[in-house]
Amino acid sequence: MVIYLPAQSESDAPLLDELTPREIVEQLDKYVIGQADAKRAVAIALRNRIRRQRLEPDMADEVMPKNILMIGPTGCGKTEIARRLARLANSPFLKVEASKFTEVGYVGRDVDSMIRDLVEIAIDMVREEKLDEVAERAERNAEERLLDLMAIQPEAGETPERARDKMRERLRAGKLDDRLVDIDVKERGPTFEIATNMGVEEMDVNLKDVIPQLFAGRSRKRRMRVAEAFEYLVQEEEQKLIDMDQVTRIAIDRVERNGIIFLDEVDKIAGREGGHGPDVSREGVQRDILPIVEGTTINTRYGFVRTDHILFVAAGAFHVSKPSDLIPELQGRFPIRVELRPLSEADFIRILKEPKNALVKQYQALLETEGIKLTFTDDAIEEVARMAAGVNKETENIGARRLHTIMEKVLEQISFDAPDLKKKTIRVDAAYVRTQLSEIVKDQDLSRYIL
Repeated sequence: MVIYLPAQSESDAPLLDELTPREIVEQLDKYVIGQADAKRAVAIALRNRIRRQRLEPDMADEVMPKNILMIGPTGCGKTEIARRLARLANSPFLKVEASKFTEVGYVGRDVDSMIRDLVEIAIDMVREEKLDEVAERAERNAEERLLDLMAIQPEAGETPERARDKMRERLRAGKLDDRLVDIDVKERGPTFEIATNMGVEEMDVNLKDVIPQLFAGRSRKRRMRVAEAFEYLVQEEEQKLIDMDQVTRIAIDRVERNGIIFLDEVDKIAGREGGHGPDVSREGVQRDILPIVEGTTINTRYGFVRTDHILFVAAGAFHVSKPSDLIPELQGRFPIRVELRPLSEADFIRILKEPKNALVKQYQALLETEGIKLTFTDDAIEEVARMAAGVNKETENIGARRLHTIMEKVLEQISFDAPDLKKKTIRVDAAYVRTQLSEIVKDQDLSRYIL
């Protein structure tokens, strides 16, 4: 699973270099409830990166990142902490499940692919930043090209410049959006999916790049509306204005200096040689991951990438296995261990109310688009939290993820009827919550499948 994270959009977000570890924890507190030990560990790791970048180059090369191993049950906030940390740092971030490398039926994904995926994410990030920088210039250039395509006839006594300016004003006002123009559209070459046991980077000839070049340069006339043509020309101009070689250099540097890889389900590959079934395969995966975590050079289609200073955050529930089941070399590469505690009913109440992206706030915003003002009483939130904690205790404990299921069930009828409701103010209290969940909660077998 690849997760792309854009830069922070909050206008009041402080610069990362100015954040102390305490302030980093305060930023994480806006989205993640509890788990103070884990937040302190990642805050120190992030601050150490800033400190390292202020060192002399010779000393900076010697300072290795302190990788973190998070131990805790599912749904307690491990992934969210890593994800928010990466967003705060505006770092290339990749979440990958370690079990992907041990899938039954074949050897599994190439372990090096996690670095290649991280580079792709970084290139997308840098490219988006460059697009923002050239957007205004690209729109101006596209506007000029579009005006050139229109047969502008000056009126009697009117200069060509004045006629063009009048047409520009009409174009900007949207009065020409439905007019048709003919533009040259470049044909795209055929696309191919190549399945190999090795990465495309290891092939002598990169067919994915070579074949489309055979068709490059061909174009054809296409008639389209002015509004559509403008969008197409803006994209063309943006591609011309962006130096992809520079984007690649910046992206690789950002991966090497600031990349973060969240290695989830690491407990699934914990196992020593000599066991039965897939145990040997698990140890093989650990040994494949080891050099990447220790620091090596990976060949990607964009060039060589060093992994020495990428921060690795591993996580696992460790219900069956334990961290000591990992091979000693890999254990040594995760010197910081933090244990995340299971979430309580009180934590669920805070999760529903306090974070910026709290579930209650999300549902209120969603229904507000239908003109409905949705309010939750305190006892309703407490009832949802109580039921979530109860179902977690009686069935499988999936942590805060249980809140999503229960909230969806509670608001199912309101969400369905929302467009047709005459009454636009709805108040959800504890009695309503109990009514919506009564049948499911009564029937243990049913709740096991639905909640």
